[in-house]
Amino acid sequence: MENIDVVLNALRKNNFEAYFAETPEEANGIFFSEILPALKPQTLSWGDSMTMRETKVLDEIPAKHPEISIIKTFDPAYSAEQKLYWRRQALLSDIFLTGSNAVTKSGKIVNLDMVGNRVGAITFGPKNVVLFIGVNKIVDSLEEAFARVRNIAAPKNAIRHTNLKTPCQKTGKCMDCRSADRICNSWTVTAKSFPKNRIKVILINGEFGL
Repeated sequence: MENIDVVLNALRKNNFEAYFAETPEEANGIFFSEILPALKPQTLSWGDSMTMRETKVLDEIPAKHPEISIIKTFDPAYSAEQKLYWRRQALLSDIFLTGSNAVTKSGKIVNLDMVGNRVGAITFGPKNVVLFIGVNKIVDSLEEAFARVRNIAAPKNAIRHTNLKTPCQKTGKCMDCRSADRICNSWTVTAKSFPKNRIKVILINGEFGL
């Protein structure tokens, strides 16, 4: 718990709105009882995140809050052009839900994207962002964050997308490839939230996501 307290305090000093949940169910409760009522969003979208999916928040929004218009960007029936269009529209949403690849003990959040829609939304666009992050993503430094993403998160993410063809799917580690399917294209380090509290972080006590 000591490391978690260090990270929570660092995030708050860096102008993130930070919460702690023991379980994905508790994270769900924080989202619906504390975050959503305060924001009253009209539109919502999301970026790919296994941790966010664990909380079931996305599944429950239509029934609990039918007044919120959900911008869907991952419909398999969409053409490539349609996906791109809706991912651009998601940048105009009132609230954007996703996860992160790493968080340092100094309260910096590190992400790596293939397309850039997730890191783009975290950086600018949606009025508010909620990040669901397992404590397994906590690292000591930016150097460790980059190493974690290259050698753990990115290869595992490539492996779960069977339609992609990258060297790391076979080697299990970053090969700094030139594949057309390369998923390691856009790095971001979010050092502080601007405006203050625009980015909300829910740290979840367990190993979740990649």
